[in-house]
Amino acid sequence: MPASSAIGSAALASGLVVMWSSGFVGAELGTRHAPVDTLLMWRFTVAAALLGGAWLALRRRRLPARAVAEQSLIGVLSQGCYVGPIVWAVGLGVPSGTCALIAALQPLAAGALAGRLLGERVTARQWWGLGVGLVGVALVVRGDLSGATAPAWAYALPFAGMAALLAASFLERRARAPLSPTDALPLHCATSALLFSAVAGGAGHAEAPATGAFWVAVGWVVLLSTLGGYGFYWLSLRRDGITRTSALIYLTPPTTALWAYAMWGTRPTALGLVGMAVCVAGVAAATLGDRPRPAPTTDTTAEAGQPADTGTDPVTPPDRPTATARRAAGS
Repeated sequence: MPASSAIGSAALASGLVVMWSSGFVGAELGTRHAPVDTLLMWRFTVAAALLGGAWLALRRRRLPARAVAEQSLIGVLSQGCYVGPIVWAVGLGVPSGTCALIAALQPLAAGALAGRLLGERVTARQWWGLGVGLVGVALVVRGDLSGATAPAWAYALPFAGMAALLAASFLERRARAPLSPTDALPLHCATSALLFSAVAGGAGHAEAPATGAFWVAVGWVVLLSTLGGYGFYWLSLRRDGITRTSALIYLTPPTTALWAYAMWGTRPTALGLVGMAVCVAGVAAATLGDRPRPAPTTDTTAEAGQPADTGTDPVTPPDRPTATARRAAGS
């Protein structure tokens, strides 16, 4: 891998981990001052206004109807149906570390389904790394699992959120009219804003608290968690595929623990520090090295007695990917 490409991948991975983990901290900040639906309504309303305004000013163009429909559904799943249950669970008393642990089951589910649904090969080393990463996550949040006061049914919410994000990730990779993140994110936030405005309005929670701390929390989740976290997530998904991107989620609980230490002085335990090291080892095994290649497909021309396509043609320079290769790479 060229040095510039390696640096770009490292920067993308670091941005994803730091920004994605900020969402768990933002959930705790916001729910201290307002109901869950109020926080989510204003989070996505502000994000939709910022992104929509920037899109109208800089990229205004006509989008295909199919693309709008696909991205609206992806937005509801990836933001409304993922963020909503996670923040709701935290508001009910489920520890943020426990939510992070449940969300960290996503890489294993993604690895199990990627080959069948997307043709992404998951190597033995990646499976090993995913398993090690899950052990590390469990060590990081072990102390967070005791003393929780949430009702038992609340623990089903992070599972529902994890499944929704996984479904959105697969839909994005299989989209027939894909859009760039700069076009897709405004749609995602707009659909989520409509969803949570209806929920908060129906519950009588649409009015924002008149406290500066609430708006600090809104700014946090808009800038870091929504614009930063989801921006890096979709970029990574397009560039590196669902298995490698999902593996980085394993670094979310350790990074969340560092956020908590920096903001509230919550010191990680010795076991937590060991877990962080195990997480890093697992993610390194799952993400470093060659990217997984799509599974081979049957070549009908070869079956018919014609020469098989070698991936190049007389008019395509060797260093330029063919249309088949571009589609397989998800570009």
